[in-house]
Amino acid sequence: MTTEPVLQTVTLKRDGRVLVMGLDRPDKRNAFDRTMLADLSRAYGLLERDESLRAGVLLAHGEHFTAGLDLLDVAPLIAAGESPFPADGRDPWRLDGPWTKPVVAAVQGRCLTLGIELLLAADIRVAAADARFAQIEVLRGIYPFGGASVRLPRDAGWGNAMRWLLTGDEFDATEAHRIGLVQEVVEDAAAAHARAIEIAHTIADRAAPLGVRATLASAQLARSSGEAAAFERLQPEVARLFTTQDAAEGVQSFVERRPAQFQGA
Repeated sequence: MTTEPVLQTVTLKRDGRVLVMGLDRPDKRNAFDRTMLADLSRAYGLLERDESLRAGVLLAHGEHFTAGLDLLDVAPLIAAGESPFPADGRDPWRLDGPWTKPVVAAVQGRCLTLGIELLLAADIRVAAADARFAQIEVLRGIYPFGGASVRLPRDAGWGNAMRWLLTGDEFDATEAHRIGLVQEVVEDAAAAHARAIEIAHTIADRAAPLGVRATLASAQLARSSGEAAAFERLQPEVARLFTTQDAAEGVQSFVERRPAQFQGA
């Protein structure tokens, strides 16, 4: 088991094979200062490095998911072109290359700017009914630089994305669900957190980790290099997976009509 990093503004909880990461600066509406950027980066680094972990959950403590960047603290760093991420971390907006562990995000209250981009970087998103979203960079003289200008048109469609990216207007959980920003809307923050953890456990406890990793890799390859590149890898990859212990266990568990016990080998 990898040693947990010591963090000031992000909580970490191991829940079996799931790592629950919690934004924890509620007195500032979980606005990201330099410390919080580094802390979340280290949390994602732990998730990717630790082979005992199979899925992550990103949630937030307090009434709001995040108010976005603490501009007074972070703006000089951004203007200088410096990275806020430490050497032992990963980019939580997942702009630094492929990832191997799925992340389920839960959102409540205000979710502004880079909060939306954290959701877009996650694999599955759950929202509380009170969630409110806005991508307001255009109202501050800048533009989204954590992936929204690329990922939201891809996920929501051009018109839906431009409606919110170009106006900075606020939209609610119902609209977020309509355009595909979130996959489920539940009653409140507690329900959103519980549902996200439940989904993560379904992946971590029931699905074969090698199969999950191969599925993520295939989907990411299709997005980064096109469908032809992904199609070319399908047959060789499935042939490789059929030689693994997990594949043998999957077949045996089917024959014996019992839950499979996958080892990731």
